[in-house]
Amino acid sequence: MRNLVLGALCTYLLGCVDASQQQANEKSQGLVYCAEANPVSFNPQVTTTGSTIDLIASQLYDTLISIDPETAEFKPELATSWAVSDEGKSITFTLRQGVAFHSTDYFRPSRTLNADDVVFSFSRLFDVYNPYHFVGDAEYPYFQSVGIDQLIRKVVKVDEYTVRFELFNAESSFLSNIATDFAVILSQEYAQQLIAQKNKPAFDNLPIGTGPYKYKNFLRDNLIRYHRNEQYWKYAVPMQQLVFDITTNGTSRIAKMLTKECDITAHPSATQLSVLKDREDIRVDKAANLNIGYWAFNTERPPFDSLLVRKALAHSVDFDKIMQAVYYGNGILARSHLPPSSWAFQAQDNIPRYNPELAKQFLKEAGYENGFNMTLWAMPVSRIYNPNARKMAELIQSDLKAIGISAQIIEYEWNTFVERIGKHEHDSVLLGWAADTPDPDNFFSPLLSCTATFSGKNPANWCHPEFDLLLTQALDTTDIALRKTYYYQAQQMLIDQLPLIPIAHGVRFQATSNDVTGVTLRPFGGISLGQVRRN
Repeated sequence: MRNLVLGALCTYLLGCVDASQQQANEKSQGLVYCAEANPVSFNPQVTTTGSTIDLIASQLYDTLISIDPETAEFKPELATSWAVSDEGKSITFTLRQGVAFHSTDYFRPSRTLNADDVVFSFSRLFDVYNPYHFVGDAEYPYFQSVGIDQLIRKVVKVDEYTVRFELFNAESSFLSNIATDFAVILSQEYAQQLIAQKNKPAFDNLPIGTGPYKYKNFLRDNLIRYHRNEQYWKYAVPMQQLVFDITTNGTSRIAKMLTKECDITAHPSATQLSVLKDREDIRVDKAANLNIGYWAFNTERPPFDSLLVRKALAHSVDFDKIMQAVYYGNGILARSHLPPSSWAFQAQDNIPRYNPELAKQFLKEAGYENGFNMTLWAMPVSRIYNPNARKMAELIQSDLKAIGISAQIIEYEWNTFVERIGKHEHDSVLLGWAADTPDPDNFFSPLLSCTATFSGKNPANWCHPEFDLLLTQALDTTDIALRKTYYYQAQQMLIDQLPLIPIAHGVRFQATSNDVTGVTLRPFGGISLGQVRRN
C-alpha cells in the first residue's frame, strides 16, 4: 500500500515511476506544502480568499512597499522610496531598477519593470479605458470594498522609474492598502501580448510576476507547481521548485505530513496538535494573528432584517462551549470586532452572551414565538479564525433548537461556497477575516462597508450610512487619538446593530519538517516561502 501511495504521488508531482527516486528528487530540489483549497485565481487583485492569497501572492509577485511584521513600519520593495505631499493627495514612488519579470514557456519579457507596469496594474482597478478593466467582470473585491478604486484620481508616469498617485482626497490608510498582498505589480508587456493573441482571460490564470517563484502548472484538486525564479532581484531562491499539494481534508494533510509526503502543512487542527508535537522530526509553530471569526446574518432577508431576531440569535448560543469544543483553548473569546492587539480595540461590555430565556423573549417581541426555519452555512476549510466550522455549526444548531429555531447546515466546495456567499444566497454564515495590515480599517471597510456590500464581500449584506461615515471620518485624519474615537464608535455600533456576532480570535498553527527552515508565521498577510530551504 505504501508503494502504491508513493507511486501515485510521483505520477502527479513529477511524472516519475520510481517512488524512491521521487523522494530523493523532492528532498534535494523542492518543497511540498500541503494546502487546504484550490486557488480561485492566480491574480491577487481579483480575490480576497485567504487560502488563495497564501498560494499565490508572495510566491509569484511583489508589491511597491510592504509592512514590517514586527515594527509595523513601511519597507521598500519594488519602490525604493516614496514621498507624500503636504496635503496628502499626491504620493510619488521611485522604482527599483533592473527587476526582471518571469520568463516562462508562455511569455518572454523584453524589458525589466518600469513605470508603465505600475500605471497599468493600478489603472486596471478604476479606469474603464484600461483594456483589462472589464476582464473578469471588473471585480476587484479588496480594492472596491476599501474604496481604492474611487480614491485614486489617476496614476501618472513621471519618468521611466517614477510614478505618482494622485488622489481625490487624502486617506490615512492609503499606504497600508498599497502594501497589502492584493496590490501586486503586473506586466504591461504580457498584457499587451495577450491582447494581440486575443486571449485576455489568460492574464489572471497564467500568471507573470516578479516574485521568487514562477508558475509552471496547475492540476485542479491535485497540485500547483512553481519553479525557481533564477532572476529574482531580492535574494537567491534556495529551492528549485515549490509544489502545493491540494488536500482539502485536514486529516489527510496530517497523514501526508507524518509520511513525509509534505514538508509543511497548513492549519493543523487543535485535535491534531498532540500527535504532531510527539514527533521529533516535526515542529509546530504557533503565532498570534490579527483575525476575527464571526457569525454573519443576511440582514436584507427576513427575518434577519429584524434587530430583535438578530439579538435573539446572538443570545441563544453558548460561545464559551464553542471556545472549548472548537478552539480547545487556542483562541480568544471576542469582545469586539477588532482583536485585542489592535491599537483601536475597545472591549464592548454589552456584547451578547448566552441567555436562552432572553433570546425567547426577543423572538416573541419580533413575532416569532414559535421560531422559524433557517440555513446556517459552514466553511468547508479550516482557517485561523475558525478551525472547524462544521463542528461550530452543529453546536449552534443544537442551541438554536432549544429556542424553537430549526437550522439546516449548508456546505459547498470552498470556491463555490465563496461565490454563493458573494451572491448573498445564505441566511447566515460562519466566516472570518485575517488582517492584511495592522490598520484597523482593514477589519471594517472590506467586510462591513456599503461598498463591500456592492462588491459582494459583505457577508452580512449590511449597509449603514452612519457606520460608513465613521469609517470615512477615521480615514480623513492622521490623528491617532481622533481615529480611535471614530473606531470606538464603530465597534459600539456593530454590537448595537448586530449584522454579525464576533465569536473568537484564533491562533495560527503550522507544522513543518525539522529539516526545513526559512518560513515564519506573520501577524498579518499571507505566507512567504521564497527563502525556505532544506538543511
